[in-house]
Amino acid sequence: MTRSLIKSQQHYKRAYDQLPLGVSSNFRAWEENTIFAARTKGPRIWDLDDNEYIDYRLGYGPTILGYCDERVDAAARRGMELGGTIGLSTVREAVVAERIKKMVPSAELVRFANSGTEAVMAALRLARAFSGKDEHVMIEGCFHGHFDSVLFEIAPDEDRDGGVKPSSAGVPKVLRDLAHIVPLNDANPLEDVLKKKGDSIGALMIEPILGNAGSIMAEEQYMQDVRSLCDRFDVVMLVDEVKTGFRVARGGVQELMGVRADLCTFAKALGNGYPISALAGREEIMRKIGGDGGIAQGGTYAAHSVPLAAAEKTLEILDETDALETIAAYGTRLQEGIGGILTDRGIAHVFTGHPSMAGLFFTEVLPRNYREWANTNYDLYNALALELNELGILCEPDSREPWFICAAHDDACLAETLEKFETALSTVLTRMSSETVKSVS
Repeated sequence: MTRSLIKSQQHYKRAYDQLPLGVSSNFRAWEENTIFAARTKGPRIWDLDDNEYIDYRLGYGPTILGYCDERVDAAARRGMELGGTIGLSTVREAVVAERIKKMVPSAELVRFANSGTEAVMAALRLARAFSGKDEHVMIEGCFHGHFDSVLFEIAPDEDRDGGVKPSSAGVPKVLRDLAHIVPLNDANPLEDVLKKKGDSIGALMIEPILGNAGSIMAEEQYMQDVRSLCDRFDVVMLVDEVKTGFRVARGGVQELMGVRADLCTFAKALGNGYPISALAGREEIMRKIGGDGGIAQGGTYAAHSVPLAAAEKTLEILDETDALETIAAYGTRLQEGIGGILTDRGIAHVFTGHPSMAGLFFTEVLPRNYREWANTNYDLYNALALELNELGILCEPDSREPWFICAAHDDACLAETLEKFETALSTVLTRMSSETVKSVS
């Protein structure tokens, strides 16, 4: 082990006695390698042992401007002056909603919540109520949060025949009949499902860039086909932009792909790490919330004064400065540098997604859907990611999680990342070669 994790490991033992897995989110538990953060700034994190990391996880995407951004944090402190949650609305809600509407044309009306899960859960409920139909379609590899109706997945590495299973224990079996899962970038299976079940399907949910599947992208023609099929079968098209919103473009993935959602959801980059999300969409649908439709949506902490103030400043920066262009340019340079190192070693590879949240796969053919991810060399990726973590480059040790870029990543980060990537790759290849020799002998 290159770094010392003594203090983190000691704290892990203490935390394990207080919390399941020793953490408050399953994805933060890396057993003996679980990291506990001590401080952050810009693109960097320091852990309890004072190991320094250049961070490409960024909290799974929210920290789009960098940690402890002084402009956003100052705005959040101004929000704190209101006193937190008071059970009344504030002027800032409409102000932030106006900014979202300006940036995302499909966001004719906006409602706020606290997390991506909350926003998507409310959106699905709204789509069902508006359409009068209870069933929904999801795309293989998409992730829509932690609520029962969407916790189903395809396991392509285990079941090549398309078996669908809950992705968590405790999901009621009866909900399985309400969810239909089809592959990305092939509209024919979707059309088949809608022909058979269109009278029962009220919503289609999609991440056009698979944020939990290496940022595999939907093709523009496919998105146009999906839009057409939703119109044809009276299905509400719900575009989940929890990860892509205000990151891949000012108008999100809808701007990139020239598609307009009926409903869309945002979180992550909306508040630069402060907990806030939004549900938006067509006025005809959104007016059903609390009105004649009687659709419930809300929460004690919805539009809390602190994250709402942070969102106001974050969106102002993203909308009115070149922050997104800076982020995309860094991501492109990072790919060029990593690509050069891999090419020099003769290692087949492709990058997927957008430069601000890209995936890296060790394969010659660009994956078009989640099943094709199973045919890539993710064992090499996972080993490489673990070695990078040892060297102070923090990426998720799972090839399905993108590398996120923030506006604070700079030339020094790039040079250090590329130097350590080359070192990590050499270490992993040497280790794999040695293990192969041992297994043969």
